Amino acid sequence: MLLYLRILLHLQVRCDDPAVVGSAASAHERDVAQVIAHDAIPHNVSAQPMLMAGVTVSCSANLVHVRFSQPHRALSCAVLNGGFCYASDFLNLRVASHNPDVTEDPAASLQRLSDQLQCQGPAVGMMTAASLASLRVVSEEIAGERLSVLVTTGLENARSAGDLAEYRSLDDVPGERGTINLAIVTSAQVADAALVEMVAIATEAKAAVLHALEITSPVSGRLATGTGTDAIAVFSGHGAGRARFAGKHTLLGERLAVLVMQAIRSSVNYSPENCRLENSSPENTTSVDEKQVPFL
Repeated sequence: MLLYLRILLHLQVRCDDPAVVGSAASAHERDVAQVIAHDAIPHNVSAQPMLMAGVTVSCSANLVHVRFSQPHRALSCAVLNGGFCYASDFLNLRVASHNPDVTEDPAASLQRLSDQLQCQGPAVGMMTAASLASLRVVSEEIAGERLSVLVTTGLENARSAGDLAEYRSLDDVPGERGTINLAIVTSAQVADAALVEMVAIATEAKAAVLHALEITSPVSGRLATGTGTDAIAVFSGHGAGRARFAGKHTLLGERLAVLVMQAIRSSVNYSPENCRLENSSPENTTSVDEKQVPFL
């Protein structure tokens, strides 16, 4: 009997064009206000696709929103509620590229958005200046549990680890630029130590695919290992399966790396017309209309 069953579905969720508002001086605040006023609940998706039982995802021009029906144990380097927490939602907010005139703290902007969305608990929140048309969601079923990888990608500030940093103080806050934001969700119950392993495996997989694509750092000329503002979050679920380890010798670590590499490779080559949710293998892939997207 197979150890895991791969579910082969491919769906597309269209992103609306972002509205053009105001001058660049306060673009960050306006982007947040626009999402709160207009795009908080994407109006172009008739039914929010389910990543897995109790987990839905929606996409608008400025926001990717994952909602959990019950809190998920999370580990992240997110701007809002980074570190360990029990999260009710994941937010990936698109804002204008870094502007020195912006004074609002990014965490405050994201908390304001979380409040407006009526998140039922702590929301893990990230920001990006990358187009959300680069969204890719790749999913697979392994050992009876679901594993999904969500990524948005921008390579404006590609860097190699060890490149000379622009910010030279410990408390400097780098501005938002094109960045690689990863969210990894599994229905399995994952031990805290294994969540750390999942962060490590996903980061290695990101570096591996950027090397394969020959993305280079404009600072050093070396092959890039990421960007200067990448963020990652991993979420443990409530399924029957339990994972104590997630390294390279484990099925979870293997499949996570494969999904991350596939998602980033596809995201780098995104088509600006669509946000896309897809599965890990191209064979037997089927298209699903927006009106049919409640179930993956």
